[in-house]
Amino acid sequence: SSWWQNVVLHRRLPAQPINAVPIPEQLNDGLKTALKSRGIEALYAHQVQAFDWVVSGRDVVIATPTASGKSICYNLPVLNQFARNPEARAIYLFPTKALARDQEEALRSLMREAGLNQGAITYDGDTPADARRVARQRAGVLMTNPDMLHAGILPHHASWARLFANLQYVVIDELHTYRGVFGSHLANVIRRLRRIARFHGSDPIFIMASATIGNPGEHASRIIGRRVECIGES
Repeated sequence: SSWWQNVVLHRRLPAQPINAVPIPEQLNDGLKTALKSRGIEALYAHQVQAFDWVVSGRDVVIATPTASGKSICYNLPVLNQFARNPEARAIYLFPTKALARDQEEALRSLMREAGLNQGAITYDGDTPADARRVARQRAGVLMTNPDMLHAGILPHHASWARLFANLQYVVIDELHTYRGVFGSHLANVIRRLRRIARFHGSDPIFIMASATIGNPGEHASRIIGRRVECIGES
């Protein structure tokens, strides 16, 4: 066809053997059931490593290729804590509104199947006023983007006191897109987020995900201002 002349490389990559490990024993039974209903009988080793480190209280960056199951790396420890503590809260930061909306539906589906009712709500410029009130009062997972966090949430943190007082996790997805001036702005927004969380009595664990970049551990540590464990093997 006419476009084939623009292709400079065409190669079929051989399949890689998977490093599958059992689903962690301490994972909530409802979440185990939800995974198995999706045909997931075991996890990748890097997913279990992320779960173990987050549960033990460490900040983590997962730097594995696209479609390697990074969302499971952060959803399982967050939802496992929700099952143990219904008051727990989490903020998920995505670089674009479209990505947040995609993840919202997938996360809600997983929560429903696991029997968790904390709810997940996207809070961005398109969120109607009544949904914004619900987000402030009841959302277990608040899904937003750095601009909305900067302009719409942090300056009004008193209205979000319940969220910040119970904030246990912050997920930053697509970390590799924050570069240059925008990256330095994001680092300052994260420092404000941590300071406001401390003001309300919480100190959230950070879970970050990135497509493979050269220095994910150093990059993530600079973004949040403290040491981060790195998972780089897919």
